[in-house]
Amino acid sequence: MINKVVANAELAIKDIESGMTLMLGGFGLCGIPENCINALVKKDIKQLTCISNNAGVDDFGIGLMLQNRQIKKMISSYVGENAEFERQLFSGELEVELIPQGTLATRCLASGYGMPAIFTPAGVGTEVSEGKEVRNFNGKDYLMELAFEADFAIVKAWKGDSAGNLIYHSTARNFNPVMAMAGKVTIAEVEELVELGELDPDQIHTPGIFVHRIFQGKNYEKRIEQRTVRLI
Repeated sequence: MINKVVANAELAIKDIESGMTLMLGGFGLCGIPENCINALVKKDIKQLTCISNNAGVDDFGIGLMLQNRQIKKMISSYVGENAEFERQLFSGELEVELIPQGTLATRCLASGYGMPAIFTPAGVGTEVSEGKEVRNFNGKDYLMELAFEADFAIVKAWKGDSAGNLIYHSTARNFNPVMAMAGKVTIAEVEELVELGELDPDQIHTPGIFVHRIFQGKNYEKRIEQRTVRLI
């Protein structure tokens, strides 16, 4: 069994270069690869295309890469919590492709399955369908969406082992499993790295076959994107 462990985030992302396309797991600020994002900010590469459910917030997550002017294009389904994202969008500095959330997930899944495209009714007859092929199946129109092609997928898991098997915790699973399947190279950071054989096979969410590098992260903040409280 191949040992896929690297020492830290810096080594895990060492061959990510300017102009590449990255998938970044997470939903809001839940389950995001904090250590790898911080390492990318320090590396200061540019002209990245980032595929992510969202763009983080101004001072955390992918928002840090936006502040550092490292992203040329965001492919996302929700971007409403980031003022810097909004500024760059309206100033023309940032190219944005907004797509339905289910389509985003399924295009990731198609990449992992080796499928070139999917057909979905989501977006038919809207701006989402402009310039795209529409086919009719059994009397209903479907929009053809291409599978993503990402140079790297960067995900965050709760536990992992030296072979790259991953377990996610609760809602932090979100986009991480489908993105882990889809990258040409998949990097996983985990809160706890264990020896091979310590994980219950029935509990593994991402098999190690999809993961190329893994390391144990540190100093996770795990911020809450929006805290809602109620007085009783």
